[in-house]
Formats: sequence, structure tokens, C-alpha cells
Amino acid sequence: MNKMLLRLTLPTLFIACALAGTVSPDFKVTNPQAPVKVMIQLNTPPTAGDLSTVQGNWGTINRMFHHFPKMIELTLPRGMVKPLASLPFVKYVTPVRMVARHLDLTTATTGSMLANQAGLTGQGIGVAVIDSGIDTTNADLAGRVVYSEDFTGEGIPHDLYGHGTHVAGIVGSSGANSNGRYHGIAPGVNLINLRVLDETGAGQDAGIIAAIDRAIELQSTYNIRVINLSVGRPIYESFYLDPLCQAVEAAWQAGITVVVAAGNEGRDNYSVSGGYATITSPGNDPYVITVGAMKSEGTPVRSDDLIASYSSKGPTLLDHFVKPDIVAPGNAITSLRVPGSTLDMAFPGNQVLPSVYGGPEGSAPVYFRLNGTSMATPAVSGAAAILLQQYPTLTPDQIKARLMLTASKTFPASSVVTDSTGSYTSYYDAFTVGAGYLDIGAAMNNMTLANGSAISPVAVYDQSSGAISMVNADQIVWGDQIVWGDQIVWGDQIVWGDQTVWGDQIVWGDGIWTAATSAVTSNDGSAMNAIWNKNATFAASTPAAESTRTKGEK
Repeated sequence: MNKMLLRLTLPTLFIACALAGTVSPDFKVTNPQAPVKVMIQLNTPPTAGDLSTVQGNWGTINRMFHHFPKMIELTLPRGMVKPLASLPFVKYVTPVRMVARHLDLTTATTGSMLANQAGLTGQGIGVAVIDSGIDTTNADLAGRVVYSEDFTGEGIPHDLYGHGTHVAGIVGSSGANSNGRYHGIAPGVNLINLRVLDETGAGQDAGIIAAIDRAIELQSTYNIRVINLSVGRPIYESFYLDPLCQAVEAAWQAGITVVVAAGNEGRDNYSVSGGYATITSPGNDPYVITVGAMKSEGTPVRSDDLIASYSSKGPTLLDHFVKPDIVAPGNAITSLRVPGSTLDMAFPGNQVLPSVYGGPEGSAPVYFRLNGTSMATPAVSGAAAILLQQYPTLTPDQIKARLMLTASKTFPASSVVTDSTGSYTSYYDAFTVGAGYLDIGAAMNNMTLANGSAISPVAVYDQSSGAISMVNADQIVWGDQIVWGDQIVWGDQIVWGDQTVWGDQIVWGDGIWTAATSAVTSNDGSAMNAIWNKNATFAASTPAAESTRTKGEK
């Protein structure tokens, strides 16, 4: 197989994206008079005249963003959206979209226990948890939730769903309720609680963008160095135009490491695509660290761990970025329970009995088990906090490169899971496990400082040779190419293997779909449409998807 890397510049990749139109493909007009909330991206920050035009003639401005001056949330009649998009200062219009939520073993498996014993707990580092809220009354988080704000419109920063507190516990629970047994990856961090999901686990991307805006604003006040986003939604356009992706990139450029869940859609469309191309937004953004989920198999060692079949796989829709970037424990994870929350009431069997962790006899359970890439993501956020305490000057790109470079790359060639829904085979390639399995100890002991941007590369299929190459989208930003160019980050086995999954060309077909392609030709039209159609949607995460079952499989 030809492993020669190809070169492609970002401007070339996105030319057609800029010309593709000014209204997103998922916007539909049913009743022209019905109101709709939209996100407007502008070519330049709006003038007073622009704002007057929009407010006076088109609709009501709901929200503007301090750190995203070229973005406005607006309510207007559906029939006025396309005329609005034709205004000279408007670049792109999308509907406000819905998003969903997507440790004793976790800390041992990732190596954080050794870091904690060395005094590295993430102390002094602020981690913004953008989720369903945090239960600030839990003793495991006592005194470390330093800021709370609601972005759902309900005015309630508390966790009514039970997801955000679980995520926060994986990042930084102290283990106070379990004599230290169930502590988080970085038990010394400060937590910034930015609630964007309601009691059903749903929210809007405009709320997430507002929360990211606030995190940037509070960056210096609380030393916010990490944002955790265990949420996502389907991809509708290239990351270059996706307002959610633009927001996470702004945080990244501000010096905040953004860690995002890959999604729990890895079983979707399995019979056609093998679950590939199911990464959700904003995990499709090439700057952020996108995290998939592993199963710890009930042991503290990595050697028997397997990928969770529900963990979303790359390449990303439309842009073909190589994702996820890394994997971490995310299956049957024990963390903090929120009594009476939606998840707690729906799945009482997921409560961890006090007798398991030495709690007082007859006391209410404090801990809860959940599955998903939502649970794997905070493990990586905690790892980033530990590295930042140890090396405060590391940039988000250096954090990403260090974690990927040092990730464990020992995997089986494949694994199979069979349950009542069917049989699912996973191949351990770069689109399934990224650069490998989170290893905090190795990252702490590595001194590599990547130069430039750690943008995830683009995967390209060569129809004539059958070769798959990684294209450095930022044109050799690494200088001596220690990380990306020499494939050390991924390793030959993970990237190339025996290419079993590519034999039937289900993923790539007879054409290459990039942001510059408006259509794709294939002998297997159903397969290509299922994977590459930019209007394709995937099943939203549901509480049932997070329920703990045998092996925790979805």
C-alpha cells in the first residue's frame, strides 16, 4: 500500500463550501408565517445599520455573543429566512438545532492514580462542564464548583437530568463519599457549571454557543483551561460553516483545550456502513480533541479492554477528518448520582449500593453507572487538567499532540459483540480508536512539544490504487513531522492494518466526498447515500442508550 502523504491546503478544501449557498441544507419552509430561531453568521462584525436593518425589518434579535461578534441568534418568520440570507452582510444561516447528552477502574486504567499520588490533581485548573448542570451539594465536589449559570432559559443551574453531575464527577470527584474509591481523574480541579441541557437531556446549539462564549469571558477569572462537551448533534454542513464548530474553535484559539464526545452512534446503519462516518458535531471539528469509548471489562489493566460497539467512528461526514482522536474508558462508569433526576428515576438499577464502597448501612446510594462517549470525554478533560498543572505553558495543540502521541496503541485486530439487537464487529483502525488509548502516565513523562497546529488530518481514498492516505490539511504545520508525518501518533498498525473494513469500498465507494463535492457517484448508491448524504441523520442518544446492561453494550 502506498503510504506517501498527500498535501492539501485548507483554502482548497473549503472553496466549494463557501460557494455552496447561504442557507443550511436542513432548513425547510412548511408554514412561511411560522416563527423560527436561526443562527446568522455574518461576513464582518455588524454595523449599527446592519443591526437596525435586521431588527427593524426581519425579526427579533434574541442573542449576540461577545466573543463571536459575527454571529447572531434571531427569531423571524420561516418565509423570511432565504430573503434574509441574500443580504450582502450575511454569510450563512442555520436553524437553531437541538443537541443531546450523549471510577475506580477508570483512574487505574488511564494511569491517573499515579499522577494523583505524585501530587498532580489538576489543582488550580478550571474545567468548564457544558452539560445538564452540576449538583453542587454533593460532598465529592464540595467547594470546587466555583461558578454556575443556566443557558436553557429556565434559570435553573441545577442538574435535573443527572448527566452533567456524572460527567463532572469523572473529571474531578474527590471520592469523599466512598473513602476515595470513586474519585475522578483530576480531583483537585475547579469546576465551572454551564447548564445547557434540560431535564430530558436536550438543549439547543445556540445555548451551547452562549455557554462557550461565557467560558471564554471567564477564562482569566477562573483559570479556565479546559472545556468538556459531552454533547452533540448530527452534522449538516462542513465544520467551516457549522456555528457550533466555529464556537469551539474560538475557545481553542483563546487557549482553552476543548474535549468533545465522538457520539454513541457507532451501531447506526451498521448493516450498510459498519457504523463508520457517525461522528457528531462538534466532534467533527479538526481542532478539538474528539473522544471515543472503551470498555474496561471489569479490570484495572488495559490489555483486555475493547472498544464499545456504540462508540461513533470516523471519518467525519463531508470533510473526512480522521476522528476520533483518542479513546478512553466510557462503559459502565461509576460516578456521581443525582437523586430524583431523570436518569436516576429511569434506571434505578444503575445505582451503586453503599455496601460496595463502604457507605453507611441503610444510607442512600451516592454513585451511579452510565455508559457512552459522554463518560469517556471527561476522562480526557481530567488528563488535560493534570498536564496543565504539571506544565502550565502547554497550548491546546500541544496537549492534543502529547495525549495522542503517548496513547497506548496495543489493540486486537478486531472484536465482536453479540446481543439481542444483533452482532457487531469492530476493527481497530484510526477511524475507530484514533491514535490509541489514553495513557496519562506516558503523557506526563513525555517532553515532546509540537509546533504549530494539531489539526486532525483528512483521509483520502485513491480510487486507482486503493490506497488510503492521510492529508495534512495545514500543510506540514509540524515542521520536522515527528508527530503527524511519521505516523508515530497513530502507528502503522492502527492506521493501515490489513484494511479489512475497506475491502467492499462501502465507506469510500467509487468517488471521494469532500466539502468541494456536491454529489457522489457510486455503484452502491444506497450505501453511499446512507453514509455521505449531507442530510443524513442519526438516532439521537436516549436514556436507554446509556443503560448499563451485560458488558454495558448499547
